[in-house]
This record gives sequence, structure tokens and C-alpha cells, in this order.
Amino acid sequence: MSTEADDVQAVEKLGEARDAIVTELRKVIVGMDDVIDEMMIAIFARGHCLLVGVPGLAKTLLVSSLAQTMSLSFKRIQFTPDLMPSDITGTELLQEDPETHERRFKFQRGPVFTNLLLADEINRTPPKTQAALLEAMQEKRVSSGGEDYKLDEPFFVLATQNPIEQEGTYPLPEAQLDRFLFNILVKYPSQSEELDIVRSVTTDEEPELKEVVDGEAIIKFQHLVRRIPVADHVSEYAVALARATRPDESEAPEFVKKLMAWGAGPRASLNLILAGKARAALRGRCHVAIDDIQALCLPILRHRIIPNFAARSEGMTPDTLVERLLEEIPSGEKLYEQKAG
Repeated sequence: MSTEADDVQAVEKLGEARDAIVTELRKVIVGMDDVIDEMMIAIFARGHCLLVGVPGLAKTLLVSSLAQTMSLSFKRIQFTPDLMPSDITGTELLQEDPETHERRFKFQRGPVFTNLLLADEINRTPPKTQAALLEAMQEKRVSSGGEDYKLDEPFFVLATQNPIEQEGTYPLPEAQLDRFLFNILVKYPSQSEELDIVRSVTTDEEPELKEVVDGEAIIKFQHLVRRIPVADHVSEYAVALARATRPDESEAPEFVKKLMAWGAGPRASLNLILAGKARAALRGRCHVAIDDIQALCLPILRHRIIPNFAARSEGMTPDTLVERLLEEIPSGEKLYEQKAG
């Protein structure tokens, strides 16, 4: 059993590993600081990410490079309207024993049996196939022929959506969106970043990425993240934020009651704390701060709240509502003062 001193030392190592991983990724990835940070938080918090961005922003390169620096197996599935659940999870094949000539079914594992899975354009495939992947994400196993097959550990899914082409797509239902720890918006690079991309990608050089950590170390760090302590006022703040998004709650701000159709469920509170622990540990800290919770509100809440017609007619997005929520919900000492008053 690890002691507090061991955990402090392990947190320092995790912070060093984070810096080394970022250094390696910088050989091939320009910009995307927030995206890299949030993806690493998700991995060490044992969560999954949904990336929303137009094609050509190096999402696939980022994921494959991250897998390489972490010594993880990587597979990519291009989701299409004709993709079947068995194309993801695997299928039973009838095989004949060469000696006994006895025929029996053998499970052929699908691409979901990997460490890092890129589910490209997940909204292009029908709900039945989406559900097969999301069930595997949640249960960490696949059932076939009456048997359960455990997925590889660590296991992390990065699903992408194209925000432009919405014809012929199958949007993920809110209940399934809730299974993703983060909804990350991948934005266009700045002018200077785009110039750097043009200069680096159009040369004949192919950078060689070094392995920084392996799967065994990642699993140990995931357990370490769970052991990070959280002060009562930080937990209360995370719960207050999640509850304030629900228009039916008495403590919800007036603008939420007027502009929100649905708020975030309890999983939002859990994820704010878990991701906060991972963010703190990756920065070499053994405690979660209010700043950690505030920094993670947008990627955690934006896909868990639904603005109503009044909000949409005024041009408000989930992001603008979350930002306003952060301004109105008191934190730390203010929260205690409000409760005492």
C-alpha cells in the first residue's frame, strides 16, 4: 500500500512525464495546447473524448503520435452508414480443427481491442453501431456467443465529429454523449501556427518520436490520480456548478430557468472532480484547486446542457451559458459565506 510520501513522489514523476510527452508531440504537432492537455487529462482520468472540428486539423496525427509516445496500440475506424456492430467489436467465425476436423466457432476480435481507438466521424453510422461502441466504452468488455471478452487496458476512445456536413448523419443522443468525459472543440490554428505547419510539413524530414511511458505506468498513474485528495469546498463547488445547470432546481440562477431546457446530470459532478484530480496531478500538484474545476467546465458541461428555443433565438450556445454560470456561481470562501448567510 502506497504512503502519502510515495504519492507525492509519484505525482512529481507524472508531471515530468507530461512535460516529456508534450516535448515529443511538439516534434509533429503545432499549437493545439488545450486539446493535448485535455486529452492527457482524459487518459489519466480513465475517460473518453469527443472531438469536434473540421477535417484537416491533424486530429488523427495527434492521436497516433500520442499513442506512440505512450507505447500504446492504436487503431482507427472510419464510421460509415453501412458499418455493422460486428465490424467494431468482432464476430464469431466457424473454423475447422485440422486434426479432428471438428468445426467450432471462434471469436475474431474487432478493432475495439486496442489501447487507443480513433472513432472517426462517429455520427455517420446508424445508432445500433454507435451503441455497440458506446457499450464497449462503458463496460470495458465485449459479449459474444455467451462469453465476455475484456478489452485491453488502458483503453481510451477518441471519437470525432465534423460540424459542417450534417446531411445523412445520426447525431448522438444526449444519454450517449454523457458517456464522454470531454467534448473538445478543435479550432483553426492561428496565422503564426499555420505558417509553422506549412514550413514543417512540406519538408522531407520525418521526426522520430520517443516512447515516454508505457501501458503499465499509465495504469499506475490512473490509480494515483484517484488517490489525489479533494477539499470539501472544491467538491461543493463542483456539485453547485452541475446543479445550477438544471432549470428545475430552486438554487438555479434565473437565467438558467429562462434559457436552459435541460441541465447536466450527476455524472457531470463526478467528472469535474475526477478530471480536476488528473489536471492537478499532471501539473505536479497533490491537491485539486478551484481553478482546476473552472478550467474544465467547458469541455465537461458543453455537451451535457441543452439551451432552449429562447436561448438559441438570441444566438446563445452552451459555451456562453457555461461561461455565464462561472461568473454567477460563487466559489471557495464566497460559497461558505453564502451558505452561512
